[in-house]
Amino acid sequence: MTENTQHPQPAPTTELPTQYTPAEVEGKLYERWVERGYFTADPHSEKPPYTIVIPPPNVTGSLHLGHAFQHTLMDALTRRKRMQGHEALWLPGMDHAGIATQNRVEQQLAEEGKSRHDLGREEFTRRVWRWKEDYGGRILGQMRRLGDGVDWSRERFTMDEGLSRAVLTIFKRLYEDELIYRAERIINWCPRCLTALSDIEVEYQEDDGELVSIEYGEGDEKVVVATTRAETMLGDTAVAVHPDDERYRHLVGKRIKLPLTDRTIPVVADEHVDPEFGTGAVKVTPAHDPNDFAIGRRHSLESITVMDERGVITTHGPFEGLDRFEARSAIVAALRSQGRITAEKRPYLHSVGHCSRCKTTVEPRLSLQWWVKVGPLAKAAGDAVRDGRVTIHPEDMAKRYFDWVDHMNDWCISRQLWWGHRIPIWYGPDGEVVCVGPDEEPPTGEGWHQDTDVLDTWFSSGLWPFSTLGWPERTPELEKFYPTDVLVTGHDIIFFWVARMMMFGLYAMDGEVPFKTVALTGLVRDERGKKMSKSFGNVVDPLDWMDAYGSDAVRFTLARGANPGTDVPIGEEWVQASRNFANKIWNATRFALMNGATTEGPLPDPSQMSAADRWILSRLGRTVADVDALYEDFQFAKLSDALYHFAWDEVFDWYVELSKTTFQEGGAAAEVGKRVLGEVLDVTLRLLHPVVPFVTEVLWTTLTGGESVVVADWPRDSGFRDAAAEREIETLQAVITEVRRFRHDQGLQPGQRVPARLTLEGSALAPHEAAIRQLLRLQPEGEAFTATATLPVAGVEVALDLSGAIDVAAERKRLAKDLAAAEKEKAQATAKLGNEAFLAKAPDHVVDKIRGRLAKAEDDIARLAAQLERLPQA
Repeated sequence: MTENTQHPQPAPTTELPTQYTPAEVEGKLYERWVERGYFTADPHSEKPPYTIVIPPPNVTGSLHLGHAFQHTLMDALTRRKRMQGHEALWLPGMDHAGIATQNRVEQQLAEEGKSRHDLGREEFTRRVWRWKEDYGGRILGQMRRLGDGVDWSRERFTMDEGLSRAVLTIFKRLYEDELIYRAERIINWCPRCLTALSDIEVEYQEDDGELVSIEYGEGDEKVVVATTRAETMLGDTAVAVHPDDERYRHLVGKRIKLPLTDRTIPVVADEHVDPEFGTGAVKVTPAHDPNDFAIGRRHSLESITVMDERGVITTHGPFEGLDRFEARSAIVAALRSQGRITAEKRPYLHSVGHCSRCKTTVEPRLSLQWWVKVGPLAKAAGDAVRDGRVTIHPEDMAKRYFDWVDHMNDWCISRQLWWGHRIPIWYGPDGEVVCVGPDEEPPTGEGWHQDTDVLDTWFSSGLWPFSTLGWPERTPELEKFYPTDVLVTGHDIIFFWVARMMMFGLYAMDGEVPFKTVALTGLVRDERGKKMSKSFGNVVDPLDWMDAYGSDAVRFTLARGANPGTDVPIGEEWVQASRNFANKIWNATRFALMNGATTEGPLPDPSQMSAADRWILSRLGRTVADVDALYEDFQFAKLSDALYHFAWDEVFDWYVELSKTTFQEGGAAAEVGKRVLGEVLDVTLRLLHPVVPFVTEVLWTTLTGGESVVVADWPRDSGFRDAAAEREIETLQAVITEVRRFRHDQGLQPGQRVPARLTLEGSALAPHEAAIRQLLRLQPEGEAFTATATLPVAGVEVALDLSGAIDVAAERKRLAKDLAAAEKEKAQATAKLGNEAFLAKAPDHVVDKIRGRLAKAEDDIARLAAQLERLPQA
């Protein structure tokens, strides 16, 4: 963080509005933080660095719950490190999203009755830049709304000048090292986007299709093959069988007739064929299937392309001009009319690839493209994790990473688009090929032209951790903040992004890793664990929840569900509960301020403190230690839960309530209590700040008079522990909890006062009698006191006179009825579990359910019998 001039600090105050209204404070607070430079990192600082680069959202996107989830975790990490004294940089930016952005602008043009070809490449590119300025980057404003503590002075874009220079630099290096090459291979082709896709841009889903068995050949030289893509048979150039398959040994090397054509094709023997699958014979279409392409290369088969870039049949004949799916039906019908169909199965559920952008069915297609030779790069990326230079968290996710990098295919990096980094290759009139670097002039003269394709968007994103810091220049930012510390990202893009950043980072930075830890998160789902989808109608706009409940409530809900690597279910009720938590923090701090809680001066000596004071400070120290350990292990759910229960259960529900008696009595104990309460709230608010920054900023500055909790010191474990005080207060809690339960069981209203006699002589709870009576609504025993119920709890005795508080006869009758029902339930469950015939036939889950009913009935019987015994005789 930049060294800031000291801003005027408000004096501590006791004034807080009666109600916390997030909308009134969040926007103002965020702008103040940015204006004061709290999030601006200084590369010349002597503080230890801490760096996170934001996974760049698409320029076309808006904030969804997945973004809000990961941003909350990244913000919590950087805010904590900043408070711990690190020079924390959280670097923001956006991805140019080649396919998605081009599609958006082409849609605009279509509404005008135009296409990109009407504009030409240069004008179309200018149009996209204008669209980016007008509409792109909406998510950046939404990040402010969430409270992202990013360094806006270092915002980057994958198409900006510096990052474009990095792209050209690494392309040329890879090209010169023969790690980039051009070749004709089978690629994934989207007939809608009209571009190649990498393997990981293809989403596979189970589709209803058809499986058709077709007879090839004539007479004794017939072979049956099965296919889900009958239209590709027009491009078949062989039938393959396993070399050891006796059924077809006599056909290997012969040529058989290909139906619907005037061609014959060879039967080849190839070990790729599984003789146990189907008929043991497969059609080979080298130009339209990756496995067939490999067979074709092994056997020097011809590759015949039968479709154009839009999936339209180009083969001369009756099917020319038909869409691939229309041709499929027409070809099957023609084969059926010739008696060539031996079997048809519909529907046939099978895995089909779809474009991740537009969901169009992907077409494998032979095409001349640019590729990265990933072998040595992927090995380096795998070794960096294996030797411990990079840690993947949670550890069990490392296997998925290795499965990918150890078996990675060469990466197709060319895209048939106009928006993106154009491939820096020039072709000459006599077949020359020149790669042009960032400081080089391209060749000129007649016949020279640049490659028309652009690079895969993930190519530039793969450079993100170092290109955003100024690479290929050795900038102060690169020297200070690289390698980055943590990459927080979803496990679903471990292949898309993580592996590629590892490959490029290790290559460009001479073996230095791009990040030390990869913290993988799950995906956000709805409250039933179902994937959020527009088609399911369960998509939630986080801004709606922020409007209704505040950004802190959304952040806390997301953090509290963030178990490493596992999906996060979330529902509106949980956000409401987090809003209630923020309100509880507000109300408790307001009570403390109104009663004189303070952070001024040193803490009193423990000898001057009450047991409750020493207990809460001891618990505070343990909580600080626990939260620190959980942060280091990226256990956001557990640390959020620990903070929630410490703050709500121990501070607000117990210590604040116990303090009320102390404050009412006044004196030295009250003054000590005010200082302890101030200390506890000060530390608790600082612990909570990284996850719930807004409400804690208002409360902490009001309580302490400090400049901002953003730049306050992170709490350290004081080391103070008092096991005796913890045992004493735990005993007190046990007594109060048990008597409260009894009161509830007897039907007493929470505020209803009853006479009681407390036998506390010789107990550690003797000093707490006033607090016990106040918390339990117990009034002193009078002359007419008669103990109608006596509760021995934790070595003390609480005698209650309920004679005037409840109708004993009616209560006995109610309890007796409930007891009889519980005993009947027990008898029925016992009888079923004792029936051997029933146990032999019943499913395990049914038996388990009955056992659960028996256990509940037994618990109810014990509870109801105890309540009856405690009641006075009617």
